[in-house]
Amino acid sequence: MRHRISMKALMGALAMAMAAPVAAQEVPPPAQPAEVPPAAVNPPPPSQDWRLVAPENLLIIDTTKGRILVELAPAIAPLHVERIRLLSGLGFYDGLAWHRVIDWFMAQTGDPLGTGDGQSAYPDLAGEFTFRRGPDMDFTPVAAPMGALLGFVGSLPVQTQPAELMPRTSDGKVHGWAIYCPGVAGMARDEDPDTANSQFFLMRQAYPSLDKRYTVWGRVIVGLDVVRALRVGEEPSGIVPAEPDRMLRVRVASDLPVESRPTARVLDAGSPIFATTIESVRLHRGADFSICDLELPVQVSDPAFG
Repeated sequence: MRHRISMKALMGALAMAMAAPVAAQEVPPPAQPAEVPPAAVNPPPPSQDWRLVAPENLLIIDTTKGRILVELAPAIAPLHVERIRLLSGLGFYDGLAWHRVIDWFMAQTGDPLGTGDGQSAYPDLAGEFTFRRGPDMDFTPVAAPMGALLGFVGSLPVQTQPAELMPRTSDGKVHGWAIYCPGVAGMARDEDPDTANSQFFLMRQAYPSLDKRYTVWGRVIVGLDVVRALRVGEEPSGIVPAEPDRMLRVRVASDLPVESRPTARVLDAGSPIFATTIESVRLHRGADFSICDLELPVQVSDPAFG
């Protein structure tokens, strides 16, 4: 059972799903895979409301179902982001199976054995389940439930304490953690919290029971439909016994020649355009409003698609 989302967490998540089948998310069934991600077709011209994802923070996962782009979050989990960059640059992930896929939950990969028991030769990582937010962190609030703030660090949804508490702490920072919304990238581990290594998972749907228990290192910004199209395991464990989908190649954009890199621009969460979207979604969802209802639009230019 090494280096998976633990069975205890899995059973808890599945139990939660059966008790309340993600009604608050209203996420449609997995979309059919598309050869060209919708965001990659004729993107609108950039403007000051859009921020460019740095090439060292853009992870490109080419799979048998299509391309996935993940924005890395080094401000949230620097050790885990560095591990993803290292293994990707070495070609470690190329050809590996999506060996464990559970509908309405997540898709897991990164095991060279394809069983859930393998890992890289590098040392295990200490958990980075939470982070400290200082006044210099680029954070955009979108909601303020009592005693907390919900918002975005880059494209990543997070919850954090209010900035008013910063002067009262020894380091001038406040506590925060990423939220397991659809597309969020987490690191698999054993029961020991400090055993993440090479296996990771991408969320097909939201699962708040994973918050603060598994390290978050990024979020899918293009290709959530691809994640949801990956072949699902037939057993409760989610293990795909035969002919799983695979990662064909995984690279950070900065490791590729400039002329062959995709570029991605994400709508700034603090832009007036997105503020209008937030209010529209809030009115539509009412009391069921969640930060997981919000998805930042993305503009992509990708040489792979002409």
